[in-house]
Amino acid sequence: MSVNPNLLAPCGLYCGVCGIYYADKHNIEKLKQKLAQSYFTEPEQIRCDGCLSDNKFVYCDSCPIRECVFAKGFSGCHQCAEWPCDKVTNFPFALAKEYMQKSIPARKERTDEEWVEWEENNWTCQECGTLAFRGARICGKCRKEIPSILDK
Repeated sequence: MSVNPNLLAPCGLYCGVCGIYYADKHNIEKLKQKLAQSYFTEPEQIRCDGCLSDNKFVYCDSCPIRECVFAKGFSGCHQCAEWPCDKVTNFPFALAKEYMQKSIPARKERTDEEWVEWEENNWTCQECGTLAFRGARICGKCRKEIPSILDK
């Protein structure tokens, strides 16, 4: 498996299954509009090539977790002995914080390739095999339920 290093977000939220990334790469206008409302931005700003790319979503560009990880010389929170720290426990988006708290321990136990595979498996429809985005509850292709990793 080839891993795109731009998608290995330091916070533990794998960009390959991020709603922003997904909406941008699949050009899903309805999802862009919904995400823009959630982030108090415009649909045109729902674009990203990953947290470690030059084309980051506006919120990722100023993320304190990202800044902290880089200041410590790490590639992610999974390498930090201080995890979970206040930057994670006080993260302003509750659901994202829950996913981080599930994903970071999983990343500690895996190589980058294994972690990406684990993340993608968590968001792949068991019925039709379509990769969804983190937090999706219904497959966009076959409309079957996608169980949350928080329920596992």
